[in-house]
Amino acid sequence: MLKILGVITARGGSKGIPGKNIKPLLGKPLIAYTIEAAKASGVFDSAVGGASRLIVSTDDPAIAKVAEKYGCEVPFLRPAELATDSASHLEVMRHAVSWLKEKENYYPDYTMILQPTSPMCKPEHIREAVALMKKGVDSVFSVTKLPEEFSQYKAMMLDKKGFLRLTTGEPIYKRVARRQDVVPNYYSAGLVYLFRTDLLFDPKNPNFYGDRVAPLIVEEKYAIDINTPQDWFKAEEIMKNEK
Repeated sequence: MLKILGVITARGGSKGIPGKNIKPLLGKPLIAYTIEAAKASGVFDSAVGGASRLIVSTDDPAIAKVAEKYGCEVPFLRPAELATDSASHLEVMRHAVSWLKEKENYYPDYTMILQPTSPMCKPEHIREAVALMKKGVDSVFSVTKLPEEFSQYKAMMLDKKGFLRLTTGEPIYKRVARRQDVVPNYYSAGLVYLFRTDLLFDPKNPNFYGDRVAPLIVEEKYAIDINTPQDWFKAEEIMKNEK
């Protein structure tokens, strides 16, 4: 059985949308969507000392209270220095895993980051990520297909002299003209990051990915990541149409 720690990272102090993580989205706190999807996936049992657990890492007591209301563990409040705009996700995750190891003697084989700003994450996405992990990869990274016009085989930039070149650095005449010949490119969907926990503490290169990164490919509509009021309105429209 895989021992997986799910961590929902939800700091307070959002500037773009004040109180974002617990602001009601279609009548329910934003963070509740991620908690419910994770619990419904069947991947986490959330019992203290259980094989797999789901927790929230936050510095905000108000967020902690809402998370607990929806049945999620909040074993600690994150230190203030790890709740700033400059704090990295890597530092936040190292703190969460280290705290559980030191305080509760709990250390998972794998760790999954789930973002409350991705309310379109579904239980099946989480289950699929775990299924991919079982194939012996270092990590699973959720991505969605990049529109063809933004592909590295079509997109252009200005070089140091102000002339157009492909973003690969190659001359324009190597631009792929036929859409059938364009190899798909992908960008981060933000829904799920699942990785071997030991990668966080690699002495040479601590990271989330390793070398063997399996793609969890999702439809573009699921890749919404709420950071601005415009993102919020877009999420509302997508979610209304899903019902």
